[in-house]
Amino acid sequence: MPIVGLTADFVKRAKSTSTTDRTFFWDQKLPSFGLMVTATGHKSFVIQYRNTAGISRRMTIPGVLSVDDARKEAKAYLGQVAKRGDPLADRRAEVARERDSFRVVAENYLADRRGGALLRSAGQYVAILNRHVFPQIGKRPITEIKRSEIVAMLRRIDREGGPSIANLVLAIVRRIFNWYALGNDEFVSPIVRGMAFETQERERVLNDDELRAIWRAAGGCRGPWGLFIRFLLLTATRRREAAGMTRDEVRDGIWTIPASRYKTSSKSNRDVQLPLSQAAQDILAQIPMIGDCSFYFTVAGRNSIVGISRFKERFDADCGVADWTLHDLRRTARSLMSRAGVNADIAERCLGHLIPGVRGVYDRHRYEAEMRHAFEALASLIDNIVDPNPKVVQMRK
Repeated sequence: MPIVGLTADFVKRAKSTSTTDRTFFWDQKLPSFGLMVTATGHKSFVIQYRNTAGISRRMTIPGVLSVDDARKEAKAYLGQVAKRGDPLADRRAEVARERDSFRVVAENYLADRRGGALLRSAGQYVAILNRHVFPQIGKRPITEIKRSEIVAMLRRIDREGGPSIANLVLAIVRRIFNWYALGNDEFVSPIVRGMAFETQERERVLNDDELRAIWRAAGGCRGPWGLFIRFLLLTATRRREAAGMTRDEVRDGIWTIPASRYKTSSKSNRDVQLPLSQAAQDILAQIPMIGDCSFYFTVAGRNSIVGISRFKERFDADCGVADWTLHDLRRTARSLMSRAGVNADIAERCLGHLIPGVRGVYDRHRYEAEMRHAFEALASLIDNIVDPNPKVVQMRK
């Protein structure tokens, strides 16, 4: 194996001396560092060393590097060897960890279980995992995830989205852990009984006085928060759907919500199109664009609004209304539609609910005009509630 002066020019000209095997050119400046050239002309920088057991190791240096940068990387690796380290063994262990990360296991689970009920829920599973689970434990080796980590994750989800979504996440994560345990004799799922949250179906609908207090308090909020509150009520949407709203989703007064961000449509994988009332469009027109951020509701212009729960605690003190949630605005909006005389089927479509039975399967009319009328009726009724005094003009005698 020749020892040469490794330079950029040498690397460029180097060719294998064999038509069937690799050739190694070892560096004069740094022993154990060299260039490998295959018979087909592929080139890689490598190091060669012996580990503490005396076993010879040869490891490629990843990345497209110059000779000088590769030599620096080689010095770092060989420094680990001098301290009784084994960088190749560390790399292989890291690859194994990534192969058994929770995210990879979850993706394999979905691929293995495509069928039956899971096939119909796959879109919802992916959306929930991407939003709530992968950012927290996605990169963690599944065998190293502790019960305390799962509990901490579920408590955070409960605070931000409520017990129902926390329990749904728990159910999905449990299935993934159980599926992995089927093929691993030593693995024990960290999920145990008693981790679920107690849920209670809410029936809270805001009365006119409460609605008036919330609407007026929203008018005094700084930033996008007050407009966000009003927009939720005018569109009867969930806070996650509105918070992630981008400017390219709105065209000609129609808001197209991707299926991945809409709870009910994730089951059918269809986007939802909601006509916006003029009042809702006026709210969006008031929101300035910060830099090149595409989100409507943003504080710093980097991402959609976060910390909604903390804002809600402060807002409750300002508006004086107790024991209400942002989701109550959606329930209140639906009730107001009925009060405004909106047809029940149209009101359900405005909320993105699937119409049951044969009509839901075969009726593919978009009902855009009917939904727009419903949202305008909702906006008009809200306006009458929050500003009940008629505009009276005193006439001269």
